Amino acid sequence: MVIAQLVKTPKALLESPGFLLKRLGHLVKEKTIDAYDGRTPYAYGVLTLLDQGACQTQATIADALGYDRSYLVGVLDELERDGLVERRRDTTDRRRHVVTMTPTGKKELARLRRIHESIDDEFFAALSATEQKTLTALLEKVAASQDPRYSR
Repeated sequence: MVIAQLVKTPKALLESPGFLLKRLGHLVKEKTIDAYDGRTPYAYGVLTLLDQGACQTQATIADALGYDRSYLVGVLDELERDGLVERRRDTTDRRRHVVTMTPTGKKELARLRRIHESIDDEFFAALSATEQKTLTALLEKVAASQDPRYSR
């Protein structure tokens, strides 16, 4: 039986916030994809945005979430196929589609939100509630400095 030796991450990388964010991002994404049971984090983002109440055009959704517009079409196709959203031609501009969430979509969003919160709770369990709030505030500050969509 061969036991693989655990190779530690180099100190220079551990001292890099960018490296740590990237690695942690990959880890949380993997956990999320597994836990969503066939749904994608992109779908969760769309449903969360639509839950804000206003009808959204496809372009507005893509821009607000930073998604590629052509990729969003596939996400919306899946959500529409599953009865979670409806797309209708915009009555003021026939070139655009307005997207709304269905009651079934609201139920799915509630399910995904519970999963999302559970993953956050598990992933950040090493931090106290105060540390989690501080981390979130710092990440929001960095995110907003890089992209105005992240400012409150």
